[in-house]
Amino acid sequence: QVQLVESGGGLVQAGGSLRLSCAASGRTFSMNAMAWFRQAPGKEREFVARIGWNGGRTYYADSVKGRFTISSDNAKNTGFLQMSSLKPEDTAVYYCAADQNGYKYYTEGAWEYWGQGTQVTVSS
Repeated sequence: QVQLVESGGGLVQAGGSLRLSCAASGRTFSMNAMAWFRQAPGKEREFVARIGWNGGRTYYADSVKGRFTISSDNAKNTGFLQMSSLKPEDTAVYYCAADQNGYKYYTEGAWEYWGQGTQVTVSS
């Protein structure tokens, strides 16, 4: 089992920045990748970004490409999502996920473990 705890969410004005963290504990030696998803009110959860846990490739949703950066500190078992040039449409609960199964990293079903989420609100 892997436990994930997100932090760093909050309220920010449009154009601002936030850095989300995802701390992993438990069987972290088995982790192969980490991802961020988000869910806005009334909408389905959607893929944001993905990173291989040991220097692996990164992938981004088109909607955040060029504005968000996913990274990791493997020694601290922590993943990060640096968000810049935030827009009101980025408002959502952001979830981190770990341990990818299969190649469809952009789908919820590909991920074994999930955190509880952290709220990000971008005001206009």
